[in-house]
Amino acid sequence: MTAVLEPMVTARDAENVVGGRTLVAVQAVNISRLSTHPVPTVPGTLIVVAGQGPKDSNGAGKSSFIAAITALLGDEQWRFASGARAVAELLFNAELAAQGDSQWASADHGYIVGVFDYADPAEGGGPVEGDGAEEEQGETAVTVWLRVNVDAPHLEIRWRRGVYLASAPSEADRVSLADRLWASLPRSAGRRDLVAKDLSRVLYGGQVRCVSFLSTSVRSKVATNLLSQPLNEISPERIFSAIAALTGLDRELEAERKSRAEEHRERAKAAEAAERLTEWEREAASLLKTFDRRDRARDEAAAAVRRWRTRQARLLMDAAEADAAHAADQERLHREGEELAAAAKAAEKEIEQLTGGALEAQLQEAGAALADLKGQADQLGADKAVARNRLDELRRRVSALEERRREADGRDRDAARAELAEAEARRDEAQQEYGMAKGAVARAKRSLAEAEAGEGSAPAQIRALAAAGIAAVGLLDAVELAEGVRERWEAALWPYREAVVVGAGDLDAAVAALDGMPGSMIVPADGGTTLPDGVSCEPSPASFFAALEGEGTGVVVVGGFGEPVTGRVARVQAAGTAVESAEEALERARQATTDAAADVALAGRRLAGARAAAELDEVRAAMAGLRERLEELGGSESRLGPRLGAAEQTLRRLQAKADTRALEVDRLRGRRETHERERDKVRRAASELADRRAALGLDDLEKAWGGSREGAAEWLSALDDDEATWTPAEWWHTAEKHLSEALRRVFPDGPSDEDMPEEMRFLLRERAEGEGRRTDREQATFPRLVKAMESYLRQQEDYERHQRRQIEVQMSARRADLDKAQKGATEAAGAAEAHRTALTAAIRARLQRVSEEFEKLDVTYGGYGATLEFPTPEQPGDPEQEWRWRVTPKWRRSDGQRYVPYNRRANTALMDEKAVKLVCAAALASSGGGRLCLVLDELGRNLGKEHRKEAVALFRKIGETHGITVIGALQDDMEPYAIDACGQYVKLRRSSDTMPYNEPPVVVGYDEHEARVRKLADHITAARPEPAPPEPA
Repeated sequence: MTAVLEPMVTARDAENVVGGRTLVAVQAVNISRLSTHPVPTVPGTLIVVAGQGPKDSNGAGKSSFIAAITALLGDEQWRFASGARAVAELLFNAELAAQGDSQWASADHGYIVGVFDYADPAEGGGPVEGDGAEEEQGETAVTVWLRVNVDAPHLEIRWRRGVYLASAPSEADRVSLADRLWASLPRSAGRRDLVAKDLSRVLYGGQVRCVSFLSTSVRSKVATNLLSQPLNEISPERIFSAIAALTGLDRELEAERKSRAEEHRERAKAAEAAERLTEWEREAASLLKTFDRRDRARDEAAAAVRRWRTRQARLLMDAAEADAAHAADQERLHREGEELAAAAKAAEKEIEQLTGGALEAQLQEAGAALADLKGQADQLGADKAVARNRLDELRRRVSALEERRREADGRDRDAARAELAEAEARRDEAQQEYGMAKGAVARAKRSLAEAEAGEGSAPAQIRALAAAGIAAVGLLDAVELAEGVRERWEAALWPYREAVVVGAGDLDAAVAALDGMPGSMIVPADGGTTLPDGVSCEPSPASFFAALEGEGTGVVVVGGFGEPVTGRVARVQAAGTAVESAEEALERARQATTDAAADVALAGRRLAGARAAAELDEVRAAMAGLRERLEELGGSESRLGPRLGAAEQTLRRLQAKADTRALEVDRLRGRRETHERERDKVRRAASELADRRAALGLDDLEKAWGGSREGAAEWLSALDDDEATWTPAEWWHTAEKHLSEALRRVFPDGPSDEDMPEEMRFLLRERAEGEGRRTDREQATFPRLVKAMESYLRQQEDYERHQRRQIEVQMSARRADLDKAQKGATEAAGAAEAHRTALTAAIRARLQRVSEEFEKLDVTYGGYGATLEFPTPEQPGDPEQEWRWRVTPKWRRSDGQRYVPYNRRANTALMDEKAVKLVCAAALASSGGGRLCLVLDELGRNLGKEHRKEAVALFRKIGETHGITVIGALQDDMEPYAIDACGQYVKLRRSSDTMPYNEPPVVVGYDEHEARVRKLADHITAARPEPAPPEPA
């Protein structure tokens, strides 16, 4: 859908306003020193711009004139996307003009006005996008106004159909008329104007309409000019730079450099994040290593305590078992003789049965079978011991976890954590209220002290009068009221509660003493005895009360005080009551604080219990697995037991037969002697056993154990098969070993460690330097030392647990930061690589197009063919370094020959010709099929005198053939050669340095389209003063 608007109305979203039109006239207002006269231009030909300054062609404003044209035509070297701030430097600057800024002011704004029309009238007839769809009396021209501002926005755009120039007889009139015409133009974007970033899209539909070589200082960045020096003296890198400036590739290369710099920054950020994480992990690992040592030390300390306890139980049970064994041995010795005689008779019968050769083979076979079965039984027993040991450990953990779980009161971890947060909030609030109550008590006590000192009212005045030696008392403290008159007189006296009573003779001195306290009230005591009923006061201010009893003051004071407000005793009692109330409030606040702290402790225990419940489920699952394993091992052992018993029985029977067969006869013969010797041995053994039983000291050992023998037996029954065989000495050595290991892990530097508690340091010195045997000293100090160790480790446990949680949280956060930085670096590298790949293809395509145009122009205008060689360079390693391409022009010097590089020796005319063709080829490659304008500064400056005319004529031929308008500024030495070869001649003039502005320009040209000339004629001639009529003869 196309909007149809009035001819003077513009559209916000208009694009390609100029369309296929080309520039036919330009006007500059307040631009450098240029004259404000409109300058017509002939499209599709060579336009040369000459100058006539005070001395030579310099100083006439040629560069400023062609620079203004490039800005009007949207040359992207002005950086329109960034606001085109450099365009503002074209404005008239009084400091640079003649006589400085003493006579003229610098321009804060100016205008560049361009008239666009179709190069061929047959192309006209289309509407201007953004204007009306209907023609305005067949008008095809469009006038574009660019307002250049010192302040942002530096460029504003408006336009309208037709020729709309500031035409007036004088410079001042044209400047003021330009402001009025601008104000009459409609805004180009509704309530505002379009700005620099919109210029190319709105005016030219995004097409390239101008390429330029500006070699002067009107812009900060000056591209290489291929016509400013011999082509073979320009390096391939600078040739590419010139082509890039003409074709717009320099902006793409700058964008690629910024992308590469961004990639480098992202990589540096990722490397820095990795380095910071490594350093932090090293520090965290050091802390965790210390915490792990303390955890292992806790295990070592617990193991030491268990082994010390087991040693005490083993000593007691060994002594009890020895005592029982001694008693049993005494009885056994009495029965031994009879048992031996019976055994001898039984053995005699077996000797006959055991003789024969088969007994040894049976014995060997039974021994091998028994050994195999014992191996299997030992393996099963070892597996069961391991499983039982692990199960016992888990049972102990279950008991502890169940005890802790009860404290959760059925809450899960989230609920317990929330309760803890709420309890802490209540505790903080209670503490704040407690602090406020303490402040209230202090204030109440201070008020009580002032009341007791008689300074309850007006304390500052009373102290000042006392310092001056004047007796004074507060009015309310001095007055005593009967109960019946309280309501009447308390309301009357209340406005004077800050008054002081002094003697009548001291009134003047009191006024002088209170001179620095404005607003103080003094009641003189005149000593009168006539006071109102129910009122007493000492000293007596009778006149004051008489005045109060008089006519009313017009002020109503509401009475009804709950407590008396007069009389020192009453006021002291009221202050004391206030102190008691404040202290009661303080006690309530203290109790609330204590209750809140108890709630916090309870919530903390519940949170620990909730965590223990989760851990308990895991432990029970592990215990179920171990029980299944034990059942499997028990089944295997049960199945192996009968076989093992049978094998043992068989082996014992066969071994007994073998032994008996060899020894039985000798043993029977020595039976009698043996019985006699055994009888003597029994007597001696009985005496020794009695002494041993007395030396066991069972009572002392039971006291050291701290429990009953049954408790010691139960403790030892929980040991595994291996531990059950350990001696007390072994238990002592292992306990001491575990304690030493715990000390080493917690305090690597020994007693000199600064973190060691003083109690432990004292016990270690006693172990090392005390009296008696070292083992005795170590056993005597062991219980106290291990207790001190456990206490120290418990104090450190909460801190270490908190630090571990903090390390885990920070580890996760820092690794997330590293992942984010690495991801950013990867994405930046991918984006830069994609940008570089696309840019490489674009550069090669653009250079290939320039090469093709170069070939066409060379063949068309007398050459044998030309091309460009442009290898793809490696990307630079430095992110700030430019990506340097190399372009090498080549051409044939005759038909059928190969291409010769441009830097081979050749005549000057050939070099100048190829340079002109290369510049035009780059311009054609950038045009995109639109009306192109090629703007050149210092045209032909480097051309040889004998070739200048031919080179300039070549520009004209190429421009007229391809519809390119070539505008070139030239020095005065080029002027004679350019006049005959150009299609239009423009000369800018400024004859004196005292002139701030140029004189009217001289324009000589020919336009074959009469209608266009007539359309501009009125505006051109209106800016010229009427010639004076000739005087009559």
